[in-house]
Amino acid sequence: MRIDVVSKYLGSSFLVVPFVFSLFFASCVETFEPETEVFESVLIVEAAITNEDKRQQVLLTRTFRLEEDGPNPESSATVRVIDDQQNEFVFEEVEPGRYLSALPFSAVPNRQYQLSIATSDGRTYGSESVSLTPESQILDLYASREENSNGQDGIAILVDNQGSQSGTQSFRFEYEETYQIIAPRWVAVDAVVVRDRPPPAIVILEPKTEEQQVCYNTELSNTIILGDTENTDQNGLTRFPVRFIGRDNFIISHRYSILVRQFAQTREAFAFYETLNEFSSRTESLFSQIQPGFLIGNVFSLESESENVLGFFEVSSVTSRRIFFDYEDFFPGEPLPPYASDCSLEFTPDLLPGSPDGPSPLVQAINSLGQKFVESTGDDSRPFVLVSRPCGDCTALGSNVIPDFWEE
Repeated sequence: MRIDVVSKYLGSSFLVVPFVFSLFFASCVETFEPETEVFESVLIVEAAITNEDKRQQVLLTRTFRLEEDGPNPESSATVRVIDDQQNEFVFEEVEPGRYLSALPFSAVPNRQYQLSIATSDGRTYGSESVSLTPESQILDLYASREENSNGQDGIAILVDNQGSQSGTQSFRFEYEETYQIIAPRWVAVDAVVVRDRPPPAIVILEPKTEEQQVCYNTELSNTIILGDTENTDQNGLTRFPVRFIGRDNFIISHRYSILVRQFAQTREAFAFYETLNEFSSRTESLFSQIQPGFLIGNVFSLESESENVLGFFEVSSVTSRRIFFDYEDFFPGEPLPPYASDCSLEFTPDLLPGSPDGPSPLVQAINSLGQKFVESTGDDSRPFVLVSRPCGDCTALGSNVIPDFWEE
């Protein structure tokens, strides 16, 4: 569930926002700063219990004013999931607004689950009873070089799946992508400051003691990805696009992996997410005179029918699959995408300061700016050529620890 991505927008759907744009009078242009006139603090619930044996997660936040950064975590709540056999799964707050079950558990078929929340101010909330959706399989996950609808060349990540025999045909997808980063101007030695105050500052070259050439970074999907077969005669999806990566995106420069997780959904859950996705795509509606109605899920206040609560508690069967590919697999012999930093820029700072009491520009470049050595100049006054840190040290962009799942 990606409520956190769109909660600021959703807040605008039930706040009264002034619809007043500055007008041009002669050559005068006045900046318009939107502010909240009426604000309703609404609990946002993000809860998807799955058939995976793990510490399940519930996220609680609150809406925030348009002029705030938000969202605001809902802390110190009591969170439980209770099944129809009165088994109770207690959650504990591990960071503000993020609650994990105290013990790992998995949802099982033919059992009803309810979410129970008590906030620190004494308010209580519950959900409708929900059962585990039937499991649906990912038949294939694969990459294909294609052009998107805008004519951009790149890699499409595609899914073929099969609905359950009982008719589950609605799906939500999340992905976790991990990519290899190779610092293009890495060398095996570092410029190390031994003495930072002149006269004179002392900077020497020493072998690097940690991995800075090859790193890895992982990013999570942050959009709502939905697919269903409602208006087809198929019981599954074919070539469903989960992700598109333009060929100029540096994350596919070397080796790339993506883990796709497929959530089998009820029609009610699918409709909720579909509406939520429509909300998030209407960027113009912040200043719309006609605001959309409140988005209704299956979580509600136990004390007041009039209190708005935003969220959907779902219990989903999840299947996943991972693939790897190299840039050369799809773009053999072709230039790599541009790196994340411009590594053609070089710096040759002075060793000596510009004034008797000033700092050494070379020391500042190394210690304050993190610039990395690439070669010596042979000039004692400007002894080293430096580049920006990401160009010589991949840990500026990722971790030098190889992920457990990584395959070469």
